[in-house]
Amino acid sequence: MSHYLYKCFDCSTEYTPEEIENNFIYLCPKCGTANRNEPLKGVLKILYDYIDIREKVSGEQFLKNPIGEIWNYPFLLPLEVENDKISKVTFLQLEKLRLTKEPIYNIEKNLQIFDDTRNPTLSYKDRATQLIILKALQIGIDEISAASTGNAGSSLAGICAKLGITSHIFVPKNIPASKRIQIQSYGANIYLVDGSYDDAFDLCLDVSKKKGWYNRNTAYNPLTIEGKKSSAYDIFISQNGELPDYIFIPVGDGVIISGIYKGFWELKQLGWIDKIPKLIGVQAEGSDAIVRYLSTGEFNFIEANTIADSISAGAPRNLFMAAHSIMDSDGFAISVTDNEILEAQKALTAKYGVLAEPSASASYAGYTKLKNQNNLEENSKVMLMITGHGLKDVSSLEKWNDSPKIRSSEEWKKELS
Repeated sequence: MSHYLYKCFDCSTEYTPEEIENNFIYLCPKCGTANRNEPLKGVLKILYDYIDIREKVSGEQFLKNPIGEIWNYPFLLPLEVENDKISKVTFLQLEKLRLTKEPIYNIEKNLQIFDDTRNPTLSYKDRATQLIILKALQIGIDEISAASTGNAGSSLAGICAKLGITSHIFVPKNIPASKRIQIQSYGANIYLVDGSYDDAFDLCLDVSKKKGWYNRNTAYNPLTIEGKKSSAYDIFISQNGELPDYIFIPVGDGVIISGIYKGFWELKQLGWIDKIPKLIGVQAEGSDAIVRYLSTGEFNFIEANTIADSISAGAPRNLFMAAHSIMDSDGFAISVTDNEILEAQKALTAKYGVLAEPSASASYAGYTKLKNQNNLEENSKVMLMITGHGLKDVSSLEKWNDSPKIRSSEEWKKELS
């Protein structure tokens, strides 16, 4: 008997792993839909026997786990487990999936950064890919597909290259050149779509179904949400159970914030924390569907337009779960302009030495905006999620860095004398 089950976020119908996984089902068979330019319906959650886990494992024991090694707590993963270990996976394969061991550091009093730019492919997306690959290894999958604005694609391409798995990446035509080249360099099959991320997402679904490829599409594959919860565990472990009051999270499709919420929610179910930190979703003004949804209760498709490509999504596929995650944590969502994002990127780099891409810089932009408006509780502890490295999108850096002058050695000596 499996130690986990699938439950529909919308209709609450429960399914066994065999029903979902053996048939390569991704959304709820009863109510799931993946319509063009709309959020997904019937997204599946993965649940465990939290009472049983609580009886067998204490919070103090869990705090002893290393950071970045999810295989040390298989009882909280939707994987095949034998003798308290993940089965059908070798130690060498696990070593190739290791994430950064020190993601958190202080940059000011009561202000911390969770820096996932030091993961294997330089982004937070490695957390989801890590779990997807473990599942693939267990069930013998050798071809995986994904639609991406860049980071999820490079993550899948890079980690598949490590494990000898073929990857198929669908990307929009406006993907930053740095991310496109990263994907290609890993040897992935890349399909440049003449359209938006939403177009690439829909095409990936259609082609993958016909080809029989395992699909990593964010939110569509419930393991993407489940993989991204590991940062909540890493925060819990690295802070010895002392959590921040606020966590600022860049939001596009809504999967990262949903995963982080899921991790903290589980820690609370297990009795290891009393309260979930307030999750603040930060969106670009040109891609603010979740901000609008929380304000009006309605979703209306507006094509996304922002410099922050990694959070550019006109139809956030995990909108409903993301909105619930924000509200249930007593948080909220805000939008920032592209100019505010670029100013935040510049400040993070020059002031703190943190080179983040525009989407990751949005978390600092949102924090700065609220701080200047005095909308944060005094002396509250804040954490910023930095989800992608600045070299992922060099073109954005060029917008606020002038081309340096070229001088001969003699000219420089004269000018600097």
